[in-house]
Amino acid sequence: MSTSLEEVNQSVPTQNKATVFRKILAFFGPAYLISVGYMDPGNWATDIAGGSQFGYALIWVLLMSNIMALLLQSLSARLGIVTQRDLAQASRETYSPFINYILYFLAEIAIAACDLAEVLGMAIGINLLFDIPLIQGVMITVLDTFLLLFLINKGIRKMEAFIIALVMIIGFSFIFEMIFAQPELPKIIHGLIPSLPNSAALYIAIGIIGATVMPHNLYLHSSLVQTRKFDRSTAGIKQALKYNFIDSTIALNLAFFVNAAILILAAATFYKNGMFEVAEIQDAHRFLEPLLGNQWAPILFAVALIAAGQSSTITGTLAGQIVMEGYLNLRIQPWVRRIITRLIAIIPAVIVILVYGESVTGKMLILSQVILSLQLGFAIIPLIHFVSDKSKMKGFHISKITQIASWIVASIIVSLNAKLVFDEITGWLETSENPIVLWLTVVPLAFGFLILLLYIVFKPFVTKSKQTIENHSPHHIELKFSPFENNAKKNIAVTVDFSAADEKALQHAINLGGKEAHYTLIHVVETVGAMMYGSTIIDHETTIDEKLLHEYFEMLSDKGYQVDTKLGFGKPGKVISNYINDGHFDLLIMGTHGHHTFKDLLFGTTVDKVRHEIKIPLFIIKH
Repeated sequence: MSTSLEEVNQSVPTQNKATVFRKILAFFGPAYLISVGYMDPGNWATDIAGGSQFGYALIWVLLMSNIMALLLQSLSARLGIVTQRDLAQASRETYSPFINYILYFLAEIAIAACDLAEVLGMAIGINLLFDIPLIQGVMITVLDTFLLLFLINKGIRKMEAFIIALVMIIGFSFIFEMIFAQPELPKIIHGLIPSLPNSAALYIAIGIIGATVMPHNLYLHSSLVQTRKFDRSTAGIKQALKYNFIDSTIALNLAFFVNAAILILAAATFYKNGMFEVAEIQDAHRFLEPLLGNQWAPILFAVALIAAGQSSTITGTLAGQIVMEGYLNLRIQPWVRRIITRLIAIIPAVIVILVYGESVTGKMLILSQVILSLQLGFAIIPLIHFVSDKSKMKGFHISKITQIASWIVASIIVSLNAKLVFDEITGWLETSENPIVLWLTVVPLAFGFLILLLYIVFKPFVTKSKQTIENHSPHHIELKFSPFENNAKKNIAVTVDFSAADEKALQHAINLGGKEAHYTLIHVVETVGAMMYGSTIIDHETTIDEKLLHEYFEMLSDKGYQVDTKLGFGKPGKVISNYINDGHFDLLIMGTHGHHTFKDLLFGTTVDKVRHEIKIPLFIIKH
């Protein structure tokens, strides 16, 4: 299993800080990247709709959602800190491939829905501020991909600083909006008392929950906390858990302030003036100036919207990378991953605008948040199981009280979603001209997802977690070193790519060569930078690969084996072939992943290239 967000994993040191404050500051950052997902344009649409239709009545939903979010994000951070696995990787190690493919598909749908909201929101902001057509605004958002590549190459701290700056812009914008709007404090306090005026309020409330507690944030948080390098002792892990909880509390309360401010702004302007149908962000922007009598109100609104869209598209793209790598164990080029994730967001947005026009973007934003809410159960339930598992959590499992609270939260979310799905399907069946089609398609699909949900709820209670041996680091490799070898002396080369295939390749190598052989471990860095700059490249991936290759060297050397290492740069097939032909090797051993068809287009067929070029025997180990 590869390391989560490998290029920035453990890249931020937290040890040897002069003061406690500086140590706490070293841990601060991941939760702010998470918090932008809680104030993205999808939240704006549901908050504006809630405030304009029901006034201050749904503020309690925001507060409840924020408490739920804090609990679930703390569980996600705990999983990443303790197990050094993100949520997608933990699922892959626990469930069967078939179930994991379904969970991956659902996670991708959730990220696509989230990205749709973020891309539309940012495009709307650009349209409102610069009067650029919406469709062109959507296309401009593709530049986020290059911004993300730039930021992540500068290091995770630079990215965090950029996101925090955007969050501050959003926060300050709404402080001034509150000053302009002058909301009624008694009604805000009354809005903290739970109530649902009608069934339409339930739809908006579920949308708010979906917009606040976001499934992709659970995957993201469990990965981002692994960017911190800290003492892996019991005391060190406890300290990391404490500081990350403080980080989450501050960041998510800031997100609650922004969400509450949007809903209160809608209530104090639109609801107060009898404008109950304002659900479009564009309408909200247009009415702010005449209602509040201040020209800065709509400008600050648009600026905050662009900041929210920009920050949340970056974190959404990272979540897409984590989900793809975690569930499918795909290790493809970072720029390819990010282009794919961005296209998944832009294509639906373009289709929506071309087919339905710009007038339905608000409805699409709310629908995207309801889709997110429907997917929540499939992320929350596995998360609760994982952090409750004593063996998986190595003594850092959550307490019984926290387990009960977590299951209550999961039950509330799943129950609300079940009611929503039942009501929607019933409505479709009653109004459809051809209900038999719905009975044959939608109803079986709903039952299928219900069965899947029940499966992931009860499966860990009746069976033990599947323990896989999928490695990325030599610390997890289990090789059998025999003291009795009588093999001929050989020079054996072994290619390694720091995946699970390495274990079998190395095991076959030592079985064939024993202690008398000389081993050379070859790894090729194949990033775009490596292909352009060769051995002069200095980036995160090269640094990580050098470190892992050295760990392999130490592991075998400590066992008494004669080992050299070779780090190459460029196209693997060419680099490996040239090195083998220039050396004096008796045998080359290569592990493969068993890719077929379109996967070869992404990963290439290195083995095919090498076997046609080299002049020595090639031993292929299929994983």
